[in-house]
Parts: sequence; C-alpha cells; structure tokens
Amino acid sequence: MAEKPTIHKLNLTLSNMDTNVYGDYNLTIALHPSETIERMMVRILAFCYRAAENLTFTRGLSATEEPALWLKHDNGTMLEWIEVGQPSPDRLKKGCSQSVSVKVFSYGRGLDMWWKTNAAAITSLPKVSTHYFDADELQALCELADKTMTLTVTITENIAYVASETKNVAVTLREME
Repeated sequence: MAEKPTIHKLNLTLSNMDTNVYGDYNLTIALHPSETIERMMVRILAFCYRAAENLTFTRGLSATEEPALWLKHDNGTMLEWIEVGQPSPDRLKKGCSQSVSVKVFSYGRGLDMWWKTNAAAITSLPKVSTHYFDADELQALCELADKTMTLTVTITENIAYVASETKNVAVTLREME
C-alpha cells in the first residue's frame, strides 16, 4: 500500500508590496511522501510571490501532468504554470503550450549544474521566467515548517520576510543568469 501524504495546515498573512496583494489565507498543503520539507516551503514561497485570485496548489508530485501551482482565469484559461525545483526544458515547453506564462522557482543541490546544462534551452522559451532561492536562506525557512503553521510573509523588493511565532527569516528571490 502506498504511503499517504502528510497534511500541513497553514494560516498565512501575506503582504506582497511588490504586487500589491494583501490577504489572509488558510491553506492545506499535502506533503507527498517523496517530497522534502524544502520543496514544500518553496511551494509556499511561490504561492506568496504569485498570489492572486484563482491561484491554487495542484496535486503536485502525484500528478506528473500538472505543475506545482497554477493560476487559472474564471473561464478556465491557464494564465500561469508555476514549477518548483529544476524542471526539464521539455516540461517547460509543455507549460508554455498550455498557459500564458511559465514561472520557475528553483532551489537545491545541483542548481548550478542544472542551469548550466539547460539555460540555453530554457531562455529560448519566450514565456518562461526563472528564479531561484539561496540554499542557506531556505534552510532557515525550513526550520519554521510544522504540521500546523502560522506565518506572516511580507514581500518587498523580491525579499520575503517570513515570521512565525518564534522566529523571523528573510529569503530573497533571485533571477537566474
């Protein structure tokens, strides 16, 4: 029998001053058995950076045909295909064919090698924008992870200031170059 995902509950207060999005969100996030806490926290950051009405988490790792998040118009048109990690250029092409734009939030070991190997193919895709998070900053963010979380996230100038009841961390969204 397959392992079931671990369910995390997040009470999120978001102030994204870069996009003028403010709100309180009660999110349920399923952590797939093969998913790391780091990946889950990057999905949360992606949500914060791209927050908009109709932005939703998908079935994630258990649905290979879906991105980590997507933003759909009320009429069903996919506006943004949002990936986390180090997706292949073919996966990003698929996202380009199905949405208006593709956003990538990269992180993790091998990031430099992934970018070196795939940069030409990815940058040739006109709808794709690729960003990354620093490993040390993400490690500090992962310390805030719990099955029940209350986080306040303030984003300004591409820096997410994340506060829990016990700790504050800053995580900068950087462009891949």
